Amino acid sequence: MTPERVFDGALLRADLFKGARKRLFVSFRQRVGTAGSFEDVRPVRAFTARGYAHLHIQSLWNDWFVNAETTALEDALRGLAPRYRRAVAMGFSMGGYGALRFSAVLGLAQVIAIAPQVSVHPDEVPWDRRYRDESQGFDRQAGDLARHGHKGLEGALLCDPFVGADLAHARMAQTLFPKLRICRLPGGGHPPSRVLRQGGRLPDLQAQLVDGGIDAAEIIALHRASRRCSPSYFRHMQRYAKARRPALAERLAAMGQAAVPVVDKG
Repeated sequence: MTPERVFDGALLRADLFKGARKRLFVSFRQRVGTAGSFEDVRPVRAFTARGYAHLHIQSLWNDWFVNAETTALEDALRGLAPRYRRAVAMGFSMGGYGALRFSAVLGLAQVIAIAPQVSVHPDEVPWDRRYRDESQGFDRQAGDLARHGHKGLEGALLCDPFVGADLAHARMAQTLFPKLRICRLPGGGHPPSRVLRQGGRLPDLQAQLVDGGIDAAEIIALHRASRRCSPSYFRHMQRYAKARRPALAERLAAMGQAAVPVVDKG
């Protein structure tokens, strides 16, 4: 399946699959370990097989899509969005921020944002030092979710409550987007979706966007059903328990060794 390149910049790129359809799914590249090149794009068939077009947006660097080409990308998206009667998005970490940041210009109705940031500017989030090296020069106005996001956006914010910074970001995001619901998925780490993937439940999460029935309680139930199959879950919970409950940490370690992923061993 060959995409249409709807924005082709030196810093940002957007590719569209099945663009003639009337419903649009948007994904955003998450933060990568080694930045500096664009990835090869493949359609997310959970959506294209169900009548959606798929738009994938990526940034050359881990800059949270805020750079010298952001305005030009918005102009391109502003021309594209009216084609679709419904648009939804999913994003992980930096990609979750992207979904919130471009929600207004894309006309998004719903989003599932998985451990997103609300900003990486040190004055905005002085308590989150994880991205300081990458946030040099981050433009606060261009990256301001209050200015650029769709306040009526509906959906879910997924986070591991034991990752304090992620929970703080989720609470701030909910203040900006009151119709988003926080789903606390303990033992997931950053981002917490690996537990769902290892439990074979990621398609069920995607299906909530496809059908438009995002249910926070159901997402939490999917996570709960996935935990017994997730070595990642037991590894994170062991780490959290180690300091204060060493006996529990030992039991969690043994349970993690016995856990067999349904899908993803990563």
